[in-house]
Amino acid sequence: MKVAIFTDTYAPEINGVARTLGRWTDYLERQGVHCKVFAPEPSAASQQGAHAMSPVERFASLPFFLYPECRLALPNPSFIRKALRDFQPDLIHVATPFNLGLCGIHYARKYGIPLVASYHTNFDHYLSFYNLQWMEKLLWRYMEWFHRDCQSIFVPSATTLRALGDRGWDESRMKLWTRGVDAAAYHPGVDREEHLIRHGLGDCSFMALYVGRLAPEKNVEIAIEAFAKLQQANPNAAFVIAGDGPSAPALKERCKRDGIRAVFVGFAELPELQRWYAAADVLLFPSPTETFGNVVLESMACGTPVIGANAGGVRDTVRHGETGLLCEPGSAESFASALSILQGNMELRERMGRNAHAYSLTQSWDGIFGRLLGEYTLIKSHNRQSNGDVRAKNAGNG
Repeated sequence: MKVAIFTDTYAPEINGVARTLGRWTDYLERQGVHCKVFAPEPSAASQQGAHAMSPVERFASLPFFLYPECRLALPNPSFIRKALRDFQPDLIHVATPFNLGLCGIHYARKYGIPLVASYHTNFDHYLSFYNLQWMEKLLWRYMEWFHRDCQSIFVPSATTLRALGDRGWDESRMKLWTRGVDAAAYHPGVDREEHLIRHGLGDCSFMALYVGRLAPEKNVEIAIEAFAKLQQANPNAAFVIAGDGPSAPALKERCKRDGIRAVFVGFAELPELQRWYAAADVLLFPSPTETFGNVVLESMACGTPVIGANAGGVRDTVRHGETGLLCEPGSAESFASALSILQGNMELRERMGRNAHAYSLTQSWDGIFGRLLGEYTLIKSHNRQSNGDVRAKNAGNG
């Protein structure tokens, strides 16, 4: 089988979509499935950390203002056409609804190649954070048109699938493609005391952690406000924020102004990221816009319970009262209450951490990818059978 993947974000960019697609193509190559990826040139910062990867056709690009991790590529149509003609894919997979995704759809339609899509981001949820609510109807018309000819649409969580179904999308075409976690990379092992001392937190009695992009749609301000309430009762608590983004300067300024003990460590890569997860008492993740929330499962694999928003894909992963606590989205009071509960009950925290780790062990990437590859194979077989039926009919008519 040969698969062409069109995406506007790809490794080495640091975001959930890019990393998931990078893992997916690695898996496909190991299974003997040949891939050709069409992706933008990565940002300069990402190129510095790039590692050897499977060949990718790259195009000059600009950052997309609403979601800079997705870059607006400047595709070369004649180059793409020749590359597809030479590669002869059995399937085209479009992963993002921007320039390269549009190219994938165009060539799938033009050459009659089976087309699938993966739905990764609730862009409509972002609009209110950027005062762009007026675009919502237009955005949904475009998204419905974009996915019109896809034989299957792979979505990351049951909540996302239901939400799209409620908008009238054909649920028979939607398939669940959840996310996994690498248990060898994310695990509970850490010398917590040494790790905290090394980062100037030797006196920390309770450590909350946020991991992710620092942007309006992530609601990090809610986490900071909730932690500030906890800090009033426990001055030795600390809030570690791992990530970067457009909101970083304002968040740092607020913490400095209000005397909030927040440590900004920037983007953390493995193995340092695993140590932060494992050393934390809780992951504090208030984002209400996630279709899945990879960091939630990573934290759970490290034995750390999650305090998350009861919204989006997070509520499909966190079992309230068992592996963490779910809070009212946008409510600092709700998150502060959850922090207070877990800060004051080590036994509950540890039990949730054990449950979280046990759950993560059931979510292997290979098992999840194996099911997705099975869907690819079914689509290829169905297309081959349909083409055979058409050829037989045409022969009979002749």
